[in-house]
Amino acid sequence: MGESLTIRQIGNSSGVVFPKELLDRLGLERGDQLFVSYTPDGIHLSPYDAEFAQQMELARKIMKRDRAILRELAK
Repeated sequence: MGESLTIRQIGNSSGVVFPKELLDRLGLERGDQLFVSYTPDGIHLSPYDAEFAQQMELARKIMKRDRAILRELAK
């Protein structure tokens, strides 16, 4: 089950206006970012950037493993 949204002209661009009820249901508000993932069935919009989260997890592991080296470099 889904909802139909219309692409509208917004200034010189085009955009989709999300009804307040939909934003509330998704836990989103004006100014939040949505990330687009391309799937075989179309696109997936999410407030979560999986690629960024994966990169941050890798960075945390490196920082934890190399804590002493990073501490020395910061001096």
